[in-house]
Amino acid sequence: MKSAIILGAGMVGVATAVHLQQRGWSVVLLDRKEPGRETSHGNAGIIQREALRPYPMSHDWRELAKIAIGRTNDVRYRIAALPYHLGPLLCYWWHSFPARHADASAAYAQIIGCAVREHEAFIQHADAGNLIRRDGFRMLYRDRPALEAAIAAAEVLRHAYGVKFSVMTSWDLKQAEPALAEGGVGSLHWLEPWTVSDPGALVSAYANLFTRLGGNIVRGDAKSLSRSGNAGWSVITENGRMEAGAAVIALGPWSPDLLKRFGYRFPMVRKRGYHRHYVGGSGLDLPLCDAMNGYVLAPMAKGTRITTGAEFAAPGGKPDLTQLAYAEQAACKLLDLGRPVEPEPGLGTRPCMPDMLPVIGAAPRHRGLWLHFGHGHQGFTLGPTTGRLIAELMNNESPTIDPFPYRPWRY
Repeated sequence: MKSAIILGAGMVGVATAVHLQQRGWSVVLLDRKEPGRETSHGNAGIIQREALRPYPMSHDWRELAKIAIGRTNDVRYRIAALPYHLGPLLCYWWHSFPARHADASAAYAQIIGCAVREHEAFIQHADAGNLIRRDGFRMLYRDRPALEAAIAAAEVLRHAYGVKFSVMTSWDLKQAEPALAEGGVGSLHWLEPWTVSDPGALVSAYANLFTRLGGNIVRGDAKSLSRSGNAGWSVITENGRMEAGAAVIALGPWSPDLLKRFGYRFPMVRKRGYHRHYVGGSGLDLPLCDAMNGYVLAPMAKGTRITTGAEFAAPGGKPDLTQLAYAEQAACKLLDLGRPVEPEPGLGTRPCMPDMLPVIGAAPRHRGLWLHFGHGHQGFTLGPTTGRLIAELMNNESPTIDPFPYRPWRY
């Protein structure tokens, strides 16, 4: 029987484990925490259908100047942390030019287009339908040019991919969300995305599916990964040493650091984000993104969740709650937010590759070592899709998606 150790029990790692287990592999899923307790837990809980183009870096000097002087809340940075990010960010900026971004978008659309379908299969088998709504989410705009630009971009996606959306006036939004104090100048309602009332619980449901299929989840340190014999891999777990014929690195933002031990250098743009729940307020029906102020309000099982934009901090740097505080102030002008649930906000790091595409495939110089990370803002959305792709590659099947754009050796 073929065997594998999956390092990382977030959405990406868990989905990979399920796909391999369904193909008859013996699989061990290793993490230092319970499944879905890192970035896979602290997101906006949206399985996106409309995000067919990855986020590029602006080339507009006015937008860059706003970021530089701290006049935008969707992106913030610490000057002392810039040396950690400058190289990958410059590469990200280079790949954001229109022609290169168009190439990345063509590849990105392949995997985003499958996301809802792949999640549906998992949700049915995991009996997790109680966590899902299929009514989309909304984007709030506060000035007319921004709304018109968003509508124009949405029309391009509708023409190219058949994406469904509706335009709402300020009055329409207030009717749909009576708790809102104001509705800006209007909004976009993306109709096809699914929303999740507890993202961590969905990952846990998929992990439970994996164990029902015969998989094994263990605690351990991914840094213990080493070669075992001529064609195998081993890790140290709480149950002792475990060996397998293959190992999959699905550690999100921690993947490049582990791979340095094996001689690989993967540049990565690490974007930190914060989240917190609030109860006792008025709440929303569907998630709402406040485009101008760079945050999302999402109704969750634990209360209304705020998730912030991107912060560039030093690795292991102390939390800076400036973004979250700004988002709270803006949100409180929209609705009665209530009181915070957690004494301290949660945070997670989004692992973004400079060319905006995940790394999926075999390590170039190590037999049996497979790489599966770098999903940026969409690991929660894409895990089951790219999990299928890497499982097909590992199982020598004809892949349902062309794997070439995501090949590890491009770096």
